[in-house]
Amino acid sequence: MNSDADTLGPLRVAIIGAGPSGSALAILLARHGGDVTLFDDGRRPDLLVGESLVPAVVPILKTLGIEEETASFSRVKPGVSFVWSPTDRVSVTFNRFAPAVFPYAYNVPRPRFDDALLAKAIASGVRHVATRARLQPTTADESRGELALAPETLAAAPALDGRPPHLIVDATGRGRHAARVLAIPARLGPRKDVAHFAHFEGFRWDDAPGQVLIARGEAGWSWCIPLQERLSIGIVLGQDDAARLGRTPEERLERAIATDPWLSSIVGDGKRVTGVATYANYQMISERGHGRGWVMVGDAFGFIDPMLSPGVFLALRSAELLAAALAPWLGRRAIPSPAELDSALASYVDLQRAMLSAWFELVAYLYDGRLAALIQAGRGWMPKNPGFVKRTMQEHIARHVGLLASGAATTSRYSRGLLRLLSRYGLRGVDPAELAIR
Repeated sequence: MNSDADTLGPLRVAIIGAGPSGSALAILLARHGGDVTLFDDGRRPDLLVGESLVPAVVPILKTLGIEEETASFSRVKPGVSFVWSPTDRVSVTFNRFAPAVFPYAYNVPRPRFDDALLAKAIASGVRHVATRARLQPTTADESRGELALAPETLAAAPALDGRPPHLIVDATGRGRHAARVLAIPARLGPRKDVAHFAHFEGFRWDDAPGQVLIARGEAGWSWCIPLQERLSIGIVLGQDDAARLGRTPEERLERAIATDPWLSSIVGDGKRVTGVATYANYQMISERGHGRGWVMVGDAFGFIDPMLSPGVFLALRSAELLAAALAPWLGRRAIPSPAELDSALASYVDLQRAMLSAWFELVAYLYDGRLAALIQAGRGWMPKNPGFVKRTMQEHIARHVGLLASGAATTSRYSRGLLRLLSRYGLRGVDPAELAIR
């Protein structure tokens, strides 16, 4: 660092953005002695994608101390049903895989969930600066790092007393502020879909309360996520297919529901009570996740297609991983050297990148039809009254698929290897292409 005073703690961290990853990281760092300033202007849309959580989120909510509050405004999610055709449906409940998988998750109204995390961060001693932070590249002769808070941003946080932070964390989500400032490209996934979704009231619901429904359509797929009083309905389509439904997001969602007997039977005489939100490009991993004095967390680093709902988990888990990497310098008077900090950040980035890549791989099994084909082949292989060996094999396979899709062990080499092996040799004549999502 630049001066003797700069080698003394506590570790000063500036987090840009108060979404799930930014607020969760702020809580964890402040709780263990970090000096945390969280910049966020409080502006967020009425609807945010990421309403359905996976079971692996719940232990993190417990660690953060907000599960009870989350439960108060959310719907318990017992599982997920995949509707591949009018006659082909697979329903999964998480308690089937307990205790390896947490037995439930939540469906959350995201703005309220994000607000709860931010409030918890402030209560944990984090300094909240209600401004839109701006980053800028440092000049070549500055040794602190590649990024700096712009002068007006630094001035907006009087508690920093004009001192730059030891670490800047980009938690700006899909805005990817650091990547834009430093011109860092991203590796994009193969799909270039667009999603439109809204909340409805007065709908019909015959499934278990909180059970999430995912349905394959003639093109793309749709979701139904039950909240406490509302139902989130979304469609995910290629951009050309979406354009054929109408010109505006409202027209597209309305027509998608009207022309889909399954969706129209659920909506019935229900009423849309929100605007229609639009999201695009669900598959991305940044080419770089850190540099001298800065690091990315959550969606700023990478975001994965929402079909298996990993987004909030990946955001919260990235906060946990980064907090663990910085743990040796929290609550101490010593500050890491640039080399020590770089090593810690690199370790975190490797772990987060591996997790993003594993989720990418898992989502691909759904889109190209391999997972549906494997399930169909397994049904044909199992007799009405299977013996002990076949029943044990079936449970073993189902358990490891559950570990992957729940977030409990998505990076497990054994579980991933088993799925690869089965999808290559266990399809028993079932053609995945016939079950793929176009």
